[in-house]
Amino acid sequence: GLPAVQTCLPLKTLTLFYLSLFFFAGDITQKGYEKKRAKLLALAPGPGADSSPSPDAGPSASTRQHRSHRSGGARDERYRSDIHTEAVQAALAKHKEEKMPMPMPTKRRSAFVQSPMDNCTPPDTSSASEDEGSLRRRQAAVSAVLAQTLQNSEFWINRSIQGSSTSSSASSTLSHGDSSKSHNHIHSQNQTNVLADVLAHTRIGTETHTLSKNSFLKPILVFFQHIRELTCVCVCVCVWGGVIVCDCVLGVPVNSRVSTKIQQLLNTLKRPKRPPLSEFFLDDAEQIVEVPQPDPNTPRPEGRQIIPVKGEPLGVVSNWPPALQAALARWGATQAKSPALTALDITGKPLYTLTYGKLWSRSLKLAYTLLNKLGTKNEPVLKPGDRVALVYPNSDPGMFWVAFYGCLLAEVIPVPIEVPLSQKDAGNQQIGFLLGSCGISLALTSEVCLKGLPKTPSGEILQFKGWPRLRWVVTDTKYLTKPSKDWQPHIPTANSDTAYIEYKASKEGTVMGVAVSKISMLTHCQALTQACNYCEGETLVNVLDFKKDMGLWHGVLTSVMNRIHTISVPYSVMKACPLSWVQRVNVSKARVALVKCRDLHWAMMAHRDQKDINLSSLRMLIVADGANPWSVSSCDAFLNVFQSHGLKPEVICPCASSTEAMTVAIRRPGARGAPLPARAILSMGGLSHGVIRVNTEDKNSALTVQDVGHVMPGALMCIVKPDGPPMLCKTDEIGEIVLNSRAGGTMYYGLPGVTKNTFEVIPVNSGGTPIGEIPFTRTGLLGFVGPGSLVFVVGKTEGLLLVSGRRHNADDLVATALAVEPIKTVYRGRIAVFSVMVFYDERIVMVAEQRPDASEEDSFQWMSRVLQAIDSIHQVGLYCLALVPANTLPKTPLGGIHMCETKQRFLEGSLHPCNILMCPHTCVTNLPKPRQKQPVGPASIMVGNLVAGKRIAQAAGRELGLIEDQDLSRKNIQTDTLSLTWSFLSEALQWRAQSDPDHVLYILLNAKGAAVSTATCLQLHKRAEKITAALLERGGINTGDNVVLLYPPGIDLIASFYGCLYAGCIPVTVRPPHLQNLSATLPTVRMIIDVSKAACILTTQTLMKTLRSKEAAASVNVKTWPTIIDTDDLPRKRPPHIYKPPTAEMLAYLDFSVSTTGMLTGVKISHAAVSALCRSIKLQCELYSSRQVAICLDPYCGLGFVLWCLSSVYSGHQSILIPPMELESSLPLWLSTLSQYKIRDTFCSYSVMELCTKGLGTQTEALKMRGVNLSCVRSCVVVAEERPRLALTQSFSKLFKDLGLSPRAVSTAFGSRVNLAICLQGTTGPDPSTVYVDMKSLRHDRVRLVERGAPQSLPLMESGTILPGVRVIIVNPETKGPLGDSHLGEIWVNSPHNASGYYTIYGEESLQADHFNTRLSFGEPHTLWARTGYLGFVRRTELLDASGDRHDALFVVGYLDETLELRGLRYHPIDIETSVSRAHRSIAESAVFTWTNLLVVVAELSGSEQEALDLVPLVTNVVLEEHHLIVGVVVIVDPGVIPINSRGEKQRMHLRDSFLADQLDPIYVAYNM
Repeated sequence: GLPAVQTCLPLKTLTLFYLSLFFFAGDITQKGYEKKRAKLLALAPGPGADSSPSPDAGPSASTRQHRSHRSGGARDERYRSDIHTEAVQAALAKHKEEKMPMPMPTKRRSAFVQSPMDNCTPPDTSSASEDEGSLRRRQAAVSAVLAQTLQNSEFWINRSIQGSSTSSSASSTLSHGDSSKSHNHIHSQNQTNVLADVLAHTRIGTETHTLSKNSFLKPILVFFQHIRELTCVCVCVCVWGGVIVCDCVLGVPVNSRVSTKIQQLLNTLKRPKRPPLSEFFLDDAEQIVEVPQPDPNTPRPEGRQIIPVKGEPLGVVSNWPPALQAALARWGATQAKSPALTALDITGKPLYTLTYGKLWSRSLKLAYTLLNKLGTKNEPVLKPGDRVALVYPNSDPGMFWVAFYGCLLAEVIPVPIEVPLSQKDAGNQQIGFLLGSCGISLALTSEVCLKGLPKTPSGEILQFKGWPRLRWVVTDTKYLTKPSKDWQPHIPTANSDTAYIEYKASKEGTVMGVAVSKISMLTHCQALTQACNYCEGETLVNVLDFKKDMGLWHGVLTSVMNRIHTISVPYSVMKACPLSWVQRVNVSKARVALVKCRDLHWAMMAHRDQKDINLSSLRMLIVADGANPWSVSSCDAFLNVFQSHGLKPEVICPCASSTEAMTVAIRRPGARGAPLPARAILSMGGLSHGVIRVNTEDKNSALTVQDVGHVMPGALMCIVKPDGPPMLCKTDEIGEIVLNSRAGGTMYYGLPGVTKNTFEVIPVNSGGTPIGEIPFTRTGLLGFVGPGSLVFVVGKTEGLLLVSGRRHNADDLVATALAVEPIKTVYRGRIAVFSVMVFYDERIVMVAEQRPDASEEDSFQWMSRVLQAIDSIHQVGLYCLALVPANTLPKTPLGGIHMCETKQRFLEGSLHPCNILMCPHTCVTNLPKPRQKQPVGPASIMVGNLVAGKRIAQAAGRELGLIEDQDLSRKNIQTDTLSLTWSFLSEALQWRAQSDPDHVLYILLNAKGAAVSTATCLQLHKRAEKITAALLERGGINTGDNVVLLYPPGIDLIASFYGCLYAGCIPVTVRPPHLQNLSATLPTVRMIIDVSKAACILTTQTLMKTLRSKEAAASVNVKTWPTIIDTDDLPRKRPPHIYKPPTAEMLAYLDFSVSTTGMLTGVKISHAAVSALCRSIKLQCELYSSRQVAICLDPYCGLGFVLWCLSSVYSGHQSILIPPMELESSLPLWLSTLSQYKIRDTFCSYSVMELCTKGLGTQTEALKMRGVNLSCVRSCVVVAEERPRLALTQSFSKLFKDLGLSPRAVSTAFGSRVNLAICLQGTTGPDPSTVYVDMKSLRHDRVRLVERGAPQSLPLMESGTILPGVRVIIVNPETKGPLGDSHLGEIWVNSPHNASGYYTIYGEESLQADHFNTRLSFGEPHTLWARTGYLGFVRRTELLDASGDRHDALFVVGYLDETLELRGLRYHPIDIETSVSRAHRSIAESAVFTWTNLLVVVAELSGSEQEALDLVPLVTNVVLEEHHLIVGVVVIVDPGVIPINSRGEKQRMHLRDSFLADQLDPIYVAYNM
């Protein structure tokens, strides 16, 4: 026997596995882990060889060669770098040793049908956001890492799907590859699978086979006992004919795809994570998060404090104009024929040339028109100083120039903005904010542009969301008026008044206007002229956007000051002909070109077409985004290609600028043959800590940066710390560049608060004292000053990601991702990186656009490699990597990615990814250390409570016997004294049939609200007698036999119950099978019939036919039913005698129910318990003959059955019965019945309440019109065995308040298997109270009350007043000692109506004793208690009960068997589910369960399937934020998949079994790594 088990489950493997798992869960420290592991390995030496085959060699040389010759069009070189590619390759190679197959997500094919290729235009491959530099540098680092990690994609994918079932969803998404390759691997994989499945908590099935006491079994049982002690996991061993069967655990085949994938997920998680957990745990009272301890090896700045760097003095030139307008006036008059601007058409040919004379005359006309022709003489529309929006397309620079200079001449302030193309434009609303903050009411545009603006159906221009009302003015020459002879523009000397406003989007997405004064504008032009050595009459080619930044400063302003001829190359031309700007330089012998890295890259891609290009005329190639550290590779590559075309190395001039400070630094054109400036090769690790360290040891994580020249003439520069007070940095420290210069922006227009923090910064030294009086402006650039006062920029504050105290640059991460080969999955220019705040730290998210032809496997493989590469090179984990379909990321006007909008969509769940990988396990390192439970004995707890002055947490209802007499005499009700002594319900019915035969006890309603059947006391008695006679004659029933009652809800069920009592047999009510779903519901019926050993079945004719039908035969054996008696048409016979039990302790009936954990339990209810319970309810609800009660409940088990079948016969009140299924066809049935019969007391279930809330919530007016009035209802009790659903009861009360429902009417009852009714809100007790509990304390099994609205607070409602005769006490479930007031523990109950025990085939005496007849371990040892299995607490309130004492409220928190033990804490599924359901509007319902320490969340998607993947990050975020747990698996399913029982409770265990057996048909399964 023994060897068989050992080959199946090696103890060493299992122990090691568990050890790793405990480490992963944080249950042991790293030190402890290593110690124990070493010991284990020493104990059991095994073959050290890895059982997995060595992967095949890397890709063949031919494929490598082929790859290198791929066309360049697909690879935008913005982030391209051979050094970096090698680095990434090498980094990925390191993963080879610890290679782990990651589980690939499961996707339903229908969910993501890619749109056909033709209507899926690929986005602009390289239209990276304009701010992203081009870089030629990160590919080497990644290919090496990956070549080894994933040398053979087939092998790799095979590993991830070993043994997957070939279900439709599996085979459609996974390639199964070559079986021969993976054959060796299956053996080892299966072993792990067995392990994985053994870890699942097995439950005892309903048909467990008893083990024979054979001696050969002993060693096996001992062995498994040993494993059980080791792992605390139930292991189910089936022994079949002496053979051990171990390939099916939990009914889940070991090779089930889901269990295989979860095993892979566990494998990827079980290795010790890099950041070791520190050795302490902060309690919830202190702090939730683990505080990262400072690493002693962190590099720190060691240099001296930086000294401000001065630019060269700004030279004074005699002929510089007093204002920019004066320069235009001068050239307009003296050089009228000189060309100012040449615009190109879409093919790149010159379209028109604007001379300085034309520019001057048109600008004059516009200035005159604006000031004199828009309004009347007395009421002009525009006055000097007003702001005006300029809305011109990029293809029309001429109109823009005229408008800009026209505004300057009219002394109104131009605000250039982008052309709004549609209502949905990303960031449109923010532009509206800018227009509002600048007080703009007038917009200038061209006729062509105006025609293209979106219009309303009536032809008016659309009012854009968030925009102020605008008047649109067309500035084409034909609409302008020639100024009168006497009118001259006013051109004052440049002063501090605002000249123009440039827009700028912040990191958060708000768009602000940076005001530039007239003197700043002029000084900036002078500084640029001096720095760039501009000469009169030069030609400049401008590829940049002329509305802002360098394109405006050089191409529109400085060029006019120096009478330069500007050739403007619009973006649209560049897309059609990427080489157009190089051709323009060649044709016009341009001296200066103004470009971005993107343009260098495009030109390189297309240069083969042109052989005769000559760039020797260029003296300056200004690279506007040279501040991007990745620009160096583009510059090098461009030089490489075009040096042979006359390009001189010294003409490449990178520069750094920001909207606020304008030009910060620019490299001056070098002398011919002078040595080029040195590069800085920096360590990325150092950069992440904000220090400059030359990279020596690890070339994989190096960053090469080029300088951006010297600081601008006349400026003063400092480097200050980017966060906190502006303290000067040390010389080897990275900080934010701040600038003091007359040539910068002056303020954010209309936003004085934000202005102060940016434009009025006074740097302080290390002592905190200001270094002077002069204010500096923050540039948003991060960098340092190198040797020779050269400025180096390593990033921007807006791209900064601060993770766990380390800084990472978004551009650097994009570069690493792009260096991962092969890049056939995504578009290179369409990758966004940003961070989101989750659980007290920033988490990095990367979103990329996926190519339409990328396969599922390629995408997954590329994503996995990117994760590894970023982890290796940057030592930071990606939290989420998402791929979205092509062309779906929001765009900026020039085609880049609109980062803020992308982040917004990610957070609100409207990004609609087609692939997603979440890696919370590697990123979230600040979770608190798991709780270590301290063993505290029951006596110590008791003493502790006494010392703290706390009473023992117990509560009791009124006493049964005494009150009844008092009540009856007080109310003077003439009633039968017999009711005081009834021990048997059969006697009660007989007595009522004699003394009050015509009193109607029951009325059954149909969907239309009509009474389909009624029963008086006599009729019910007679029907019961007929059934008794039939039982005795046909059934051959003996006294004490069990009889199953299989009826739809109605009076037949009640009559047959009493018929059984009269016959002396024991009724078992069973819900009939669902006729439309026999295969799922009939086996449960069969199981109850078998388990209860029923001798006979009483049912209706229809159901009898169903039981014997062909359909039934498909799911159960119909030949072995017990005797079936149809009770529809029985002859009028009376039984020879009516049975009377000898004692009240004998069984009255069996109550079978399936718990939420999927356990079928039957409890035995004695006659004494029945009469005590009925008496208790009668007292609590003041029920007597003249009362009417409406019941809308299922009558098959628990309190529902008692109220439906027993209570009326005992108390004599009339019950109006409403079967809940009738509500499906007539929703208002229950409420209209309450109104029609003027019912005071009604009982319902949560499912009924939810139906009414969801279905009738919007129809209250219609119900009112129909005369529905609920003001008669005094108490509406929800019957349940769970924590009160406060949100539902409150919304029900609020919704139907308009129909007169009193807010005090709704309350809940509480019962359990051991006692069917513990609490029930009666008529006399105080209203149920509500408290707010701290959720963190509940996880620690404690109760801490907080104020309403406190963070992490959970509202709990009292579960109704405790019934008369019932005592409850709160007990520690482990020590069985009593707890103090307001402590969380198990609710134990003592009452005359406790159930007598479980009804079971096997005599499980130990379980009986433990659940039904258990004693406290300390305190009051004589009383026998029943354990409810529910956690709760008792709290003494200020309210008074009927007897005048202070009221003790019982609060139920949740079912103990359903709680999840994770990280040493106790979680209630409902709390996590509440959070999940709040995460996204499309989550209809959710359920959670655990599987081998992993939390699995199943969410039902009510929206479209394209939203499925949006839910994955949102669910992960919300559970992490609110519960401090990492979700292991997120399963998205269709609505209605989560099974719910008749009481409205989720059947989480059934769901778990279906998931593991791969039977859910999920839309998407995400395995969070």
